[in-house]
Amino acid sequence: MMASVRTLSALALSALVLLTSVSGVALAGISQRQLDEAIANVDSKVITWRRDIHQHPELSNREERTARLVADHLQSLGLEVKTGIAHHGVTAVLRGGKPGPVIALRADMDANPVVEEVDLPFKSTFTTEYLGKTVGVMHACGHDVHTANLMGVAEVLTNLRADLPGTVLFIFQPAEEGPPAGEEGGAGLMMNEGIFDEVTPEAVFGLHVFAGFPAGQIGYRSGPLMAAADMFRIDVNGKASHGSRPWAGVDPIVAASQIVLGLQTIVSRQIDISKLPAVVTIGKFDGGVRSNIISDKVTLYGTMRTFDADVRLDIIDRMRRTAEDIASSSGATATLSMDPYNYPVTVNHPRLTEQVLPSLRKAAGADRVEERPLEMGAEDFPYYTKDIPGFFFFVGVTPRDQDPTQAAVNHSGKFYVDETAIPVASRALLNIAVDYLQGQ
Repeated sequence: MMASVRTLSALALSALVLLTSVSGVALAGISQRQLDEAIANVDSKVITWRRDIHQHPELSNREERTARLVADHLQSLGLEVKTGIAHHGVTAVLRGGKPGPVIALRADMDANPVVEEVDLPFKSTFTTEYLGKTVGVMHACGHDVHTANLMGVAEVLTNLRADLPGTVLFIFQPAEEGPPAGEEGGAGLMMNEGIFDEVTPEAVFGLHVFAGFPAGQIGYRSGPLMAAADMFRIDVNGKASHGSRPWAGVDPIVAASQIVLGLQTIVSRQIDISKLPAVVTIGKFDGGVRSNIISDKVTLYGTMRTFDADVRLDIIDRMRRTAEDIASSSGATATLSMDPYNYPVTVNHPRLTEQVLPSLRKAAGADRVEERPLEMGAEDFPYYTKDIPGFFFFVGVTPRDQDPTQAAVNHSGKFYVDETAIPVASRALLNIAVDYLQGQ
């Protein structure tokens, strides 16, 4: 009799295992089928949110409308929501129905001072004041996608809360593009205001949509991924005079032009970049008011990108010396000022990278997940990962029928997001979160 009971129990267990494998529904935890179905239910919402945010862009530290949209949604889900962090940042905590790890998922919300040149039904026509000038405002870096994507991820995970182990901290960050002059902001300020004090994650995850490779393709890199970035300005002071009498003054425009050229020799001729690259770029040249007036001041604005702390300090010293010496040679003066807000190197934790690769491959397909070279763009995501392992990855948004090398890059007025990539981004972040929390 006991043997018969054992036999029946074994047969019942075998049947149950077979039923599970056929149906795709896990006995415990959240299955991939459940996850895919839950994602499909929010895909249209994510697209709608993205288009709304895209049409109503807001610059760094000015994300009031976006923050309200995010907070209202998170509160409607019944999450523990906090607002007003680092000006307009929003966080929310989801506590799963089962014990488990704590992780954080991050999205950024701010737009760029760029005039949109893409003809879309939801095109931005908004303008505002920036650095004393009227500028267009556009989500030219895809933060509208990031925000809408994480809103959808939060809804999916909330709907699966009963079977979800652990805790998820959602971070909606303002000012990733950098706070305005004289203000604080971004990830650094969010950390200073203690977003990890009450809920401390053991891993942090984020993504960035990226032009230049096909929509829905995922790019990653273990170790260093994105460069450190410093913003700087150089004030060149001369002596004003009439344009017809240049010898009566000191022309700061000529001196500043020579400084721009001199700066280019630092990376090309003075720094060993055989192992890790570096970049020095002047992006803005501001001086003069009229064609026949030699002004008394020119201001240069630029960015520096590095992967090594010692190289960074060396380049700063060389920039200062180059600017001062060139200006002095013409009777002008030059002062280098480094922006106090900088972006550290984005580094993906090697162990965490290996752990999440299967999740990415499930989301996009194994043949659409590839290792990427070093990227000279920068992120303030590393402020979250200073003491905690993190993983950051790219999702391509260039239409598949377009030559990726001809695609308008991030920050361009022609930057375009193929929306077929957005569900892939959702699946990727959700797969990472669920697989990590379930110990897969």
